[in-house]
This record gives sequence, C-alpha cells and structure tokens, in this order.
Amino acid sequence: MQPMNTDSHEKISPASDRVLGLHPLTWWQSATILCVILLVFAGAMGVSMFEQFKAQVAHLQKQLVTAPQIKYIAVLTDAQGAPGLLVTLDPTQPTLALQRLGSTVEGREESLQLWALPTSGRARSLGLLGSSKTLRIPAAESDLRDVLHLGVSVERKGGVEDAQGPSGELLFRGGVVQKAL
Repeated sequence: MQPMNTDSHEKISPASDRVLGLHPLTWWQSATILCVILLVFAGAMGVSMFEQFKAQVAHLQKQLVTAPQIKYIAVLTDAQGAPGLLVTLDPTQPTLALQRLGSTVEGREESLQLWALPTSGRARSLGLLGSSKTLRIPAAESDLRDVLHLGVSVERKGGVEDAQGPSGELLFRGGVVQKAL
C-alpha cells in the first residue's frame, strides 16, 4: 500500500491520463493560452485590414472628386458631315475642353470663333479657338444649359462681338448633348 500524501491537494495521475506527456490541466492551460494568442493576432490583423480599407476608400473618394465629370458634349461637323471639333464641358472645371478633329487651319488674318446657338435669342460667343489641337476656353454650365447647337465661324483676326453674331456661314455645327452623370 502506498501512503497517501495529505499535504497536497494534487492527485497524482497515472501515465495513461497524460496527453503528449502533459497533465490534463496543463494541456488545457496551454491550449487556452494558444487560443488567446491566436485571437489577439486575428484582432490585430482585423484592425490592420480595416485601416487599409479606410485608406483605400479615402484614396478612391479623392480620385472620384478629381476625375473629369463630362456633362455636356458636342461633335461639330462640316457641311459634308466630317467631324471637325469635339467640345466637352466638365461642370467641376469651369472650362470647355476643345479638340480639333480635322485638319482645318485658319488663315493668318482670320480667327475661328465658337458660338452657342440657343433655342431662342441671339448667338453668344464662347471664345476664340487657338491654333493648337487641344485647348480650353473658360465657360460655366449655364453657358450651355439652353443651347441646342454649337457652331464655329471664320472671323477677322481677334473675332467679333456677341452683338454682331457670326459674320458668315458656320464652318462647323453640331448638337449639344447633356449627358447623365
């Protein structure tokens, strides 16, 4: 018979009760500590991923604000229907963006002038076209709101006043389309 140890509350377990050489209580403590470490690691990863997601959303929102939002577009064509000028308006930028599509060049003493042709009333000058393939002309959304067509006329160097209107036939003409954003 074995003497019983009355000073200790710990029961001595036989070797068959041990898991991987550890007492059952030690095994559960080790498993609990491992689970706590895994939860802390998963929580840190979750917080990190959330912060990255927030940064990506902020970056995309900034790109959306700075990306062009074309609201008005017109392709002006000549009498034969060949495209001569592409006109777009981004309401966030107070300018008309123009791109020459053909090879038309004004003479040394001439200017090409862009006109807004509203449904009623007189034609309004939107500005002169420079000699470059692309250019910007200051304009607001209100300049195109009630305009059905745009036109380009050949005028004397420096253009003509609004009150006078285009002096001759329009070289290019096209409808203005309001695009849904």
